[in-house]
Amino acid sequence: MQFGKRIRVLVVDDSLLFREVLARGISSDSQIEVVATAKDPFDARDKIISYEPDVMTCDIEMPKMNGIEFIQRLMPQYPLPVIVVSTISHAVFDAIRAGAVDFVVKPDVNAVNSVEKFIAEMIMKIKIASAAKVIHSRSPDVSHVVNTYIKVQSEHNIIAIGASTGGTEAIYNVLKYLPEHVPGIVVVQHIPIGFSRMFAERMNTSTRLQVKEAETGDYVEKGRVLIAPGDQHMKIKRVGDRYRVECYKDDKVNGHCPSVDVLFESVAKEAGKKAIGVILTGMGYDGAKGLLMMKEKGARTLGQDEKSSVVYGMPKVAFNIGAVEKQVSLEHMAQMIYALLK
Repeated sequence: MQFGKRIRVLVVDDSLLFREVLARGISSDSQIEVVATAKDPFDARDKIISYEPDVMTCDIEMPKMNGIEFIQRLMPQYPLPVIVVSTISHAVFDAIRAGAVDFVVKPDVNAVNSVEKFIAEMIMKIKIASAAKVIHSRSPDVSHVVNTYIKVQSEHNIIAIGASTGGTEAIYNVLKYLPEHVPGIVVVQHIPIGFSRMFAERMNTSTRLQVKEAETGDYVEKGRVLIAPGDQHMKIKRVGDRYRVECYKDDKVNGHCPSVDVLFESVAKEAGKKAIGVILTGMGYDGAKGLLMMKEKGARTLGQDEKSSVVYGMPKVAFNIGAVEKQVSLEHMAQMIYALLK
């Protein structure tokens, strides 16, 4: 976004009341201009052509065509940053896979301050989305490259991954190519409470790994992925030659709970040179200092490159401070992880 230019937003929702509340709310920010609203995907298509918005907010449940199908049809012709607005459901992950940049949970109109928090989150995510790269093409299937590797005895016994905006798809595109005998993986993805468990369940059924939302007392084991709960920090503790995770509620770190830095710093302390650290797409700087600490302790570190990142923020900061040993495209990240294990 050019300095001084307001972000042009199109609001799409079948509820007139909700359209008005959302449009009025986000327009309160001086950097945002709602150029139009639309009641359904067909109305939205015409408004996109007429007003050329920078960002679109889109409901998932709508008449005539749902938001997921709309995004699938929209992206090839109009690759526009989309933020989906939804209730808590697996549908948001389908929308992200279809090409949406991010999602926000619909507010509970009966809860105190719920609408205000929703508007504040929407404003923040619209600003992030305005700088995001829309990636709607699927990366080529390189799974056979990893599958043909023989099992190896590696000095590395834990892999730590951190991500934010665009991270759910990025993490999937790493995990789906890793074999069952890969060292245990711990993940922090900036994600709302409730969605972290859904995300873990989704990864568990769509990859060869055992994936679950982490709980205090869980052990890091081969072929297992532990994803931090959406409202708790996660760190590891060495117990003999194993690692146990601890999840706890605390203040936000770098604006986030869970924080990637909290995880990475514990991995640096407890695993040292036996770890591999990976920082993926996301806005901000969370994880950069932790990854640098891991590198200084002898861990191998990887960062997603700019071209394949939805938002080249966290990986860029980590790279600029010297925390990233090698930058890798998303489509080759699993291969590089496995190469380090060899």
